[in-house]
Amino acid sequence: MQYRRLGGTGVEVSTLCLGTMMFGAWGNTDEQECHRIVAEALDAGINLVDTADVYAHGESEEILGRALRGRRDDVVLATKFHEPMGDDRNRRGNSRRWIRQAVDGSLRRLGTDWIDLYQVHRPDPLTDVDETLGALTDLVREGKVRMIGTSAFPAEQLVEAQWVAERRQRERFTVEQLGYSVLTRGVEAAALPTSARYRLGVLVFSPLNGGWLTGKYRSTAVPADSRAGRNGDHFDFRDAAARDRKLALVDELATLADESGLTLIDLALGFVLSHPAVTSAIIGPRTLAQLRSQLPAGEPAGLPADVLDRIDALVQPGHDVNPADAGYRVPALTDPTLRRRP
Repeated sequence: MQYRRLGGTGVEVSTLCLGTMMFGAWGNTDEQECHRIVAEALDAGINLVDTADVYAHGESEEILGRALRGRRDDVVLATKFHEPMGDDRNRRGNSRRWIRQAVDGSLRRLGTDWIDLYQVHRPDPLTDVDETLGALTDLVREGKVRMIGTSAFPAEQLVEAQWVAERRQRERFTVEQLGYSVLTRGVEAAALPTSARYRLGVLVFSPLNGGWLTGKYRSTAVPADSRAGRNGDHFDFRDAAARDRKLALVDELATLADESGLTLIDLALGFVLSHPAVTSAIIGPRTLAQLRSQLPAGEPAGLPADVLDRIDALVQPGHDVNPADAGYRVPALTDPTLRRRP
C-alpha cells in the first residue's frame, strides 16, 4: 500500500480508502463479514475509512464502530452529514441546528469521541456557507472533529468557502470528495484543478463507476446480486443510450487493460490515482471477494503515460459519458423558478 499527504493537513493516508456504504441494509447484512472486510483492509495497510450518517440510515456507522473496536487509533475516520435522516424537515441540510445534532448522532453510532474528517455530503443552497463553517469551526475547537471537508462541491463553491473562511476567520475546508472515474471525467475541468490550487486533499468516490469498471456488466443482462439489479435507474440500465455507450467502452477498456497486463479494476483505480490532485480512491466492497479484487491497485498507484493516452482517446478529458453520474447538479439547472421571472 502506498500513502500520500492529505492535502495540506500533514496527515498521511493510504491511496485506497475503505468506503462502507454497503454495510448494512443497503448491501451486506452479514455484520461479521463486514467486520472481516474492515480487518482485512486494515491489515493490508488501508488507514482511511469513509462512511456517512445516511448510509442504511445510520446502520453503516454502527457496524463500522463495532468493527473498529480496539483499532480506532489506527484509522483516519471520515463521515458525512447533510442527507435526510428522517421525515422532520430540519433533520437534514447544512444548518448549525442540524450539524450539532448530526455530529452527536454519528459519534454515538461510531462509538468514538472524535471524527477525524467531517464532510458536508452535498451543498445546501438554502444555507449560508458561513453558517455551516461557523458550526464546523466550533466542533473543531471543541475537539469533536479534527478536519472538515466537502463532497461534490462545484469549483465556484469551493472557492467561495475558502474566501469566507479567510474573511470570517473560520476553519477552512481541507478535503474535497468528488466523483471521478474513466467514465466520469467532468471534474477534470474545474473541481480538480481548484482543489489542487487550494491544497485540498481529494478523495474519489465511485472510481469504478458503480461497478461498470469491474467488468461485471458486459451485456444487457443484469446480474441478480448487483446494484444495477437493485437500482436500475442509478446504474444506467433503464437508460438505453447510456447503457449501450458504457457497454461499448467497457469492452474497449477491458482490451486495453489486458494488453497492459492489468485487470480492468487495476486500470480504473490506477487511472484516478494518476491524477496529481487525487489523494485516495474510495473502494466500497460489499463482500470480502470484492475487497480482495481491489486491494492490488494500491501498488503501484498510477498508470504509464501511454496507457493514459489511450484512455484519453476513448473518453475525452473533462467529459462525463452519462451527465447524471456527476453527483450534484446546481439547483439553477433543476428548479425552473430559478431561471424565470415570477
